[in-house]
Order: sequence, then C-alpha cells, then structure tokens
Amino acid sequence: MEKDIIVCRDIKKAYGSGDTEVTVLKGITFSIKEGEFVAIMGPSGSGKSTLMHILGALDTPTGGEYFLDGKDVSRLSDEELADIRREKIGFVFQAFNLLPRASVLRNVSLPLVYANVPKEDRERIAAKALTDAAFPEAFWSYHSNQISGGMMQRVAIARSLVNNHALILADEPTGNLDSKTGEIVLHTFQSLNMGQGKTIVLITHEPYVARHADRIIHILDGNIVTDERNHKKLLARNEKDIPHDHT
Repeated sequence: MEKDIIVCRDIKKAYGSGDTEVTVLKGITFSIKEGEFVAIMGPSGSGKSTLMHILGALDTPTGGEYFLDGKDVSRLSDEELADIRREKIGFVFQAFNLLPRASVLRNVSLPLVYANVPKEDRERIAAKALTDAAFPEAFWSYHSNQISGGMMQRVAIARSLVNNHALILADEPTGNLDSKTGEIVLHTFQSLNMGQGKTIVLITHEPYVARHADRIIHILDGNIVTDERNHKKLLARNEKDIPHDHT
C-alpha cells in the first residue's frame, strides 16, 4: 500500500499583523500518496503559490502541520529547510534556471556536486536522468543557450531527477512554452509518473495543464473547493502513446 508522501493538516498562512494581517491560506488539509500525479490549480491570488512555497520547504506555515516523507517540516529553521529541499524535493520552475554557457550534461549533473557525489559517478547519473526525461543524446554536449525552450525544460526536469528525490514539484512548468511544446513537457511528466512511479505535484492556473494529472486540487481564496480524481484521464492513460520529439 502506497504511503503518504505529503500530509497537510489545517495549513494556514498569514502575512502582516494586527489590522494589516492578510490570511492567504485558511486551513488547507489534504494528503498525497507516493506515486501520485497531482495538479494544484487556482487563479492568481487563490493561495496556490503560497501553498507551493510551503510544499517546497521555501516557507513555513503560520498554523497547522506539514509532513513531507514522514518528516514534520512545519517549524524548521531556514538551514533545516534548505537541507529538506536538497534531500527531498526536485524543482522544475517556469524559468528554466539553467547555466547558459554550461553543457546540458553539466547543468544536469550540477546538483550532484552539491550532494558530494564522486566525480566519476556524476556523468553516469546525469546521463540516466536525461534518458529518463526523454532528452535526445545528440544534444547532451550543447550549451543550454543553444537549444529550444522545450528542450531546456526537459533539461530542468532531468536535473530534478538526479538526486532521486521523494517529490518533484513543478511550478507553472509550461508557462514560457507554446502549446505544442508544453504538451510534450507534460507528457514527459506523465511518462515519469507512469513508467517510474515518480510523485509529481504540478502548480498551475490553466485547466488544460491540470487535466494532464490524475487528480486535481482546486484552490480558491485560500481554501480547497474541489479535490477530484481525473477519471477521464485515468481511463485514457494507457490508451495513448507518450510522444517524444526534439522540440
């Protein structure tokens, strides 16, 4: 039986104090099991970005509890949060955050340097991550500023895989991409989820993007308004091939 990788209990987040206090999250409760592909969706101002920062150990709640892979991260110090991010979470952002003059392989292997992985192992691990992210080997030696936006995002996905994190957290990962290229990136996430059982949490304001997940949590005004299984997606997931191209 799959274990809970994320447990949020009555998560609250407020900014300011007294008359100027603004409550952004008003008591968020949900859990995500290992191997799920979940989209957290909401419009601007809904609280989804604040929740993303808490899930990513970039911030702490002002109330409630947050457990990640069994560890309570609700009240950790900044240094402890940094350790959690390095050990437990692979990030994929809207901005690709790649080193423009470094090769694709170098960009992917960089987290392994900070994780003190021996040099002789880094290239092998990075190569596997690129393969898992469906990134063509012919482009591994290219600098990241020599490839397309869709390819850059798949490099970022590969980079999120190298430390074998418990969670991949993707924040608006298709925001800088056209619809065709975004579709390929979303299928890459689906392939990682279906083929390798990766736990993926996708933050988005786009219903079309959210529909690629197997479960959609919809946030509005700091509250969860719906939490539904994407039954149509679950039925269809084995009926179509996962496309790969070099976009």
